[in-house]
Amino acid sequence: MAEVPILTTARLILRGYRLEDFGAMAAMWSDPDTVRFIGKGEPLAEDAVWARLQRVAGFWPILGYGFWAIEDAASGCLIGEAGFLESHPPTTLRTPEAGWALDTAARGQGYASEAVTAILAWGDQRFERTTCVISPENAPSIALARRHGYRDAGVAAMPAGWTGPQYLAFERERPPGFG
Repeated sequence: MAEVPILTTARLILRGYRLEDFGAMAAMWSDPDTVRFIGKGEPLAEDAVWARLQRVAGFWPILGYGFWAIEDAASGCLIGEAGFLESHPPTTLRTPEAGWALDTAARGQGYASEAVTAILAWGDQRFERTTCVISPENAPSIALARRHGYRDAGVAAMPAGWTGPQYLAFERERPPGFG
C-alpha cells in the first residue's frame, strides 16, 4: 500500500487526508464558488463529499499517486487539495491528470502556485507526461497551468454519457533531466 508522501513548501503542508478533514472538506465542496468550474459546477452534498474523501484516499493504494490535502502550515487549517488522478479505466492509455482546488478564502495568495510547484516536482520524478482539464471560463487556473508548463491540447475528451460543460485539455512533458 502506497503511503502518501508529505510535501512541504514555505507556507504549506501537502499530506494525506484524515477523517478530521471532513468538516473543512464539506464546507469547501458545498461552496458554489469553489465548484463552479469543477465537474458539472454543482455544490456537493455532505454524502457526496464523504464519498469523495474516500475516493481520493483510495487513489494512493491503487495507483501509487493521488491527491494531497493542502494545509496552511501557520494555522493548521485545510485550505484545499492538489494532486494527480486517473479518470479513465485501466484498459485505456493512462496519463495522470493534475488537479487543484482551493477554498474561496485561500485564493489569490499564491497558494495554488506553491502547491502545484510541489506536486509537479514530485510528479516529474515519476511521470513522463501529465495532463489537466480546465473549464474555459476559469482564467486563473488556465494561467496557472500555463505558468507551470502546460500547453493547450484542444477540447478534453469527457467520459461517455457526460452531460456537463466542455473543458479544455492541457498537457505537460516533464522537463529534461528527470525520471
